Amino acid sequence: MNTVEQHIQDLRNELREHNYNYYILDNATISDYDFDIKLKQLQELEAKHPEFFDANSPTQRVGGEVTKNFETIPHEHRMYSLDNSYSKEDLQDWEMRIKKLVDGDVQYTCELKYDGASISLTYKDGKLVKAVTRGDGFQGDNVTANIKTIKSVPLQLKGDYPPKFDIRGEIVLPFDGFNKMNEERIEIGEEPYRNPRNTASGSLKLQDSAEVAKRPLECLLYNLKGANLEIQTQFESLDKARQWGFKVPKAAKLANSIHEVLEFVAYWDVHRHDLPYETDGVVIKVNNLQQQEELGYTAKAPRWAMAYKFKAEQVSTRLNTITYQVGRTGAITPVANLEPVELAGTTVKRASLHNADQIKKLDIREGDEVYVEKGGEIIPKVLGVDLSKRPIDSEPTCYITQCPECKTELVRQEGEAQHYCPNYNGCNPQIIGRIQHFISRKAMDIDGLGGETVALLVNETLITNYSDLYELTKEQVIPLERMAEKSADNLIQGIEQSKNIPFERVLYALGIRYVGETVAKKLAKHYKSIDAIAVASKEDLVNVDEIGIKIAESVTAFFTSEDNINIINRLKGFGVQLEMSAEQLIGQTDKLKGDIIVVTGVFESISRNELKKLIEDNGGKVSSSISSKTSYIVAGNNMGPSKKEKAEKLNILLINENEFLQKIK
Repeated sequence: MNTVEQHIQDLRNELREHNYNYYILDNATISDYDFDIKLKQLQELEAKHPEFFDANSPTQRVGGEVTKNFETIPHEHRMYSLDNSYSKEDLQDWEMRIKKLVDGDVQYTCELKYDGASISLTYKDGKLVKAVTRGDGFQGDNVTANIKTIKSVPLQLKGDYPPKFDIRGEIVLPFDGFNKMNEERIEIGEEPYRNPRNTASGSLKLQDSAEVAKRPLECLLYNLKGANLEIQTQFESLDKARQWGFKVPKAAKLANSIHEVLEFVAYWDVHRHDLPYETDGVVIKVNNLQQQEELGYTAKAPRWAMAYKFKAEQVSTRLNTITYQVGRTGAITPVANLEPVELAGTTVKRASLHNADQIKKLDIREGDEVYVEKGGEIIPKVLGVDLSKRPIDSEPTCYITQCPECKTELVRQEGEAQHYCPNYNGCNPQIIGRIQHFISRKAMDIDGLGGETVALLVNETLITNYSDLYELTKEQVIPLERMAEKSADNLIQGIEQSKNIPFERVLYALGIRYVGETVAKKLAKHYKSIDAIAVASKEDLVNVDEIGIKIAESVTAFFTSEDNINIINRLKGFGVQLEMSAEQLIGQTDKLKGDIIVVTGVFESISRNELKKLIEDNGGKVSSSISSKTSYIVAGNNMGPSKKEKAEKLNILLINENEFLQKIK
């Protein structure tokens, strides 16, 4: 290494150390002036010697890279949502479920739940290589250039870090920085930002990273993901991340019981107001990572974690009018149109009233002063009425009997909370809603086509159902509002590319009532094609794993409609994937059909997830708990003694991973 290169390297290391001391340890070891002088010196040296360029140099934090379109990329490890709890009883129920599924004592790591924008950072050989937003959990937007400008995100790690891993965290905007930004905006006559969370989230998608660099964002990290990290517990992973140079909040605490968890919750419910960031609750995780693996995931969330939400902020305001919305399934939702009121950092103008029973139960009327809360801090809801302020001439609410859009007589099935408009193919909001669902990211993921454009296409009678999309031409869409030639090309191209979307997602996209992502996967895997599902009886459908009578009735009703069959036939003709592809069918057998198998312990030649996939690919069902219905157990090392005891008591066979692999050969 020559003298210039060595000098550049020494300056980089020194600036990284000062940056770490200031932004991670809150312990400045150099004045801002001296830091800026050294940074300028490094910038000049790098400009003169571009051959020594380093994408992770401290000089790269000033930004300047402009991103016109943020690339959507898949997460290597899915980013799940968390289940929410609101009471001591919720947490006790969760603990009971955990203790049925894992052996031994259970410890919990309690961490504060920061209210910001979720991010996933990927490091290779200690260098930041990728930063991706949460997106839909499966894929997100590549915002690496913007994230590099955040001083508390290390570009080069310290210590004994693994060769490759992901780390998850939250991009937050501290109150002080947020208030300062707003003072500056007011000074120049601009509207102030509404709240720190939305401002932090919006910052990630600014096109000029130099603008992001001006914002005092911070990144708080809390979760490691990767193979062979050689870490045993969540608490240890937080400590390791700190050692590697990440900003990991120190509020985290180990708890030995739900009682200790609740002590942590009670403390922070009061002291959170002293924190420099927005928090909306506590996240409780099973501490032992092997126990986490045993517990696994539901379709949407890990079984080993729970978010405890602090009591939501509540305000009162006037309910001006009640209007009614029609959803894509025809469900009617009553909406309270409110006198605008500030609530949890946003202006609330509307809130859901849920259904006729809720309105009747609370006796909600137009003109009432009502109490409003943000349920789960997201969707405002009306909690009750201040009867002392009710107008004398107040009249009880009469729930509508006709669809507010198409005037069809509403129906309400026995046991259903909501009213429905039965005009499936003639009610515009239902048609628009179904097509919007069809094109959504988790379904057909059609680039260039958004919800507003769908509404325009329907209202202009260019399409009446989702199969019509595949006959659209560029010439038809160019005259639409805000549609330029480039966006028209993107739309038509996006529709064409959607023909490659796999069958299970097409099935979900069809919008069959009660057929969500998980049910669509089960049905696709079991029947392999739309034709097989179309002729399946209710009795046959109920025999499929996790398909109940409600879903079975909905599926058979969908395929008895001549209109739906015609639409599906058209989709077939356009080349949409309505059966499993040859590639997907590779390795799929019925060898384990009817078998219910429990996977437990630590495995050597194969990961637990690979084992579970092999079971499902061969027609078996993976169960998380041992019962008399269990066919056998695939047991690895460190199988819990109580599980072993239960298996012996029920006379259930235990086989090792090699015996299982022989079984499916």
